[in-house]
Amino acid sequence: MVKGVLGLHHVTAISSDAQMTLDFFTKILGLRLIKLTVNYDDRSTYHVYFGDEIGHPGTVLTFFPWPGQPRGRKGAGQATNTSFSIAWESIPYWQDRLKSHGVSLEAPRKRFGDTVLSFEDHDGQGLELVGNREIEERTGWIQGPVPREHAIRGFHSVTLSEEVLERTESVLVDTLGFRPVGQEENRFRYEAGKGVAGTIVDIVSRPNAQRGFVSVGTIHHVAFRASDDEHQKYLRQEILKADLNVTPVINRNYFRSIYFREHGGVLFEVATDQPGFTIDESPEQLGTRLALPPWLEHSRTEIEKSLPRVTLPKRIVA
Repeated sequence: MVKGVLGLHHVTAISSDAQMTLDFFTKILGLRLIKLTVNYDDRSTYHVYFGDEIGHPGTVLTFFPWPGQPRGRKGAGQATNTSFSIAWESIPYWQDRLKSHGVSLEAPRKRFGDTVLSFEDHDGQGLELVGNREIEERTGWIQGPVPREHAIRGFHSVTLSEEVLERTESVLVDTLGFRPVGQEENRFRYEAGKGVAGTIVDIVSRPNAQRGFVSVGTIHHVAFRASDDEHQKYLRQEILKADLNVTPVINRNYFRSIYFREHGGVLFEVATDQPGFTIDESPEQLGTRLALPPWLEHSRTEIEKSLPRVTLPKRIVA
């Protein structure tokens, strides 16, 4: 059996408004809305999932919209950036596209040999596009507004900001099976699984940084991939051996999850690859209605009345 995690499963962040989030990530970034559901721990709040054609693990960015809540603060003890993978020749296209939509972005820069475009969404969420010369075999969502050759191909990496590098490194390497593969100044890179895009975590060492505050515009948690229930069970035992407080397995309908905080304070999740997002909607119908798990279906009318109305994106048929 594979010992360590396979890579990134999903990243969950917090936004201010469901409609603005839907519009930004589908109309500007060209991701697919693969699931519109609710936060199972607070069913008065949406949980919105974006990804590739069927939401393969390693492509899924999700949001809890928290209307009326304050902006968070990026700082130590947080995941501070979600980076997506694109073809290296697509950098000029994305510079033009983001500018045309009024998105402020930094000048391209090199990182570990790749070209990186950094920008923020409407809530200040830290996002990046990383141009890869050896793009992995992922096509992204090709029935959205972005041409196939320039489509986002899923995650490249996430960045953690930490006061004490070694504490978090020990969790990644000794417990979750990542490998240290490089350093540029105070940025340290780790890879899991096959070491391709979607398996990378960077730690930025910031010993004197202010602590972050999780709210609107920040990342709530980072989820890693377990191949199945047995793999997750094994990883849970490894987490316990590291003297970390981990939850029991929780049914999230589309995957099963365990949660724990690493020593620096970032909330980590380990989620199973199965059963996936097509258990309650066909691949063609993903993201076209409010999807509720079986245990909340009896409350559908009440839940729908409590949620703000949103307009769902339309597909562009090539």
